[in-house]
Amino acid sequence: MAHPLLLDSLTVRGLTARNRLWLPPMCMYSVTAEDGRPSNWHVLHYGTRAQGGFGTIIVEASAVTPEGRLSPNDLGLWDDAQVDGHRRIVEAIHAGGALAGVQLGHGGRKAGTPPWRPDVEGARSGTLPGWELVAPSAAPYPGHAMPRALATEEIADSVRAFADAARRAVAAGYDVIELHGAHGYLIHQFLSPLSNTRTDAYGGSPEGRRRFPLEVVAAVREAIGDDTVLDIRLSATDWAEGGLTGEDTAELSRQLVRAGVDVLHVSTGGNVPGKVPVGPGYQVPFAAQVKQAVAGLTTPGGGQAQVVAVGIIDSGLQAEQILVAGLADAVAAGRAALRDPYLPVRWSHELGVNDWRAAHLPVQYWRGAWR
Repeated sequence: MAHPLLLDSLTVRGLTARNRLWLPPMCMYSVTAEDGRPSNWHVLHYGTRAQGGFGTIIVEASAVTPEGRLSPNDLGLWDDAQVDGHRRIVEAIHAGGALAGVQLGHGGRKAGTPPWRPDVEGARSGTLPGWELVAPSAAPYPGHAMPRALATEEIADSVRAFADAARRAVAAGYDVIELHGAHGYLIHQFLSPLSNTRTDAYGGSPEGRRRFPLEVVAAVREAIGDDTVLDIRLSATDWAEGGLTGEDTAELSRQLVRAGVDVLHVSTGGNVPGKVPVGPGYQVPFAAQVKQAVAGLTTPGGGQAQVVAVGIIDSGLQAEQILVAGLADAVAAGRAALRDPYLPVRWSHELGVNDWRAAHLPVQYWRGAWR
């Protein structure tokens, strides 16, 4: 085929990724001292995928408060002492030729779970004893402990925690700051009527439920300045009656772009158990809906909002079709990259590009490319 769109560069706020293939954030549960600090393992893990040719790499959810960790073995950015470890990750990603991003998150009522491990009983299925859970409302996620509803002043504290973590991320050198507004965690909990039953200014209507996310976006945008890309990951639908819909998220996306978001990373689900029709590209239609909603909107940075699609995108041809059809501006491949850290080299071959210069991929691995 002609030069694939997947291998074209993508520029946002003056930062250029070498291609349109993202590594999305996936929790690795590999912090050994339970202090939120990255280790050599994290540096090697993310550095390897940068060397493998991804254009943009988003480091796994890093908690903005200790109680906001999804598990005791998660990364954090709630403390200045964690910055140096993140800086090492950034340096490894940059050395591999990719843009470096980090996801900032707070688990809310889904925080404090046993980390995923093959030998851990109850992993991710319940709350660890003694872990304090906070949420928009005193409504537990099934199987988890009862959270305490945040007081109004505590919501303001949470906004500041996101902004402070974002400042640390910029100090570490990250190019992209991604807010975790998906998968049933704190921002998503505020957005969904299934988890937010507040009757004050932070609930009671779509405008009220959107107030916290929009305040976080405004505070983080101010904290990171004009040179850093601001991205948000959203669950476009709750896959449940009475929950968020694609139409809700399309309208929210327009507001987020006007508030300073540059990139919308569109996922689904996670806030309540639901019947999810999992299959190849099952979330892509929601990315397309968001892309249509923000078409023509100019961000405060002066550019066009970009949309990233994710969800069982398992081949280069599939990824290329998504982009050529105009359903998204970039695609993210997570589990496939666990199987193959050098996935971009394989997908480049699938798309008929077998020259490392044309593919903008690392020359060191090209002797192993398919011919």
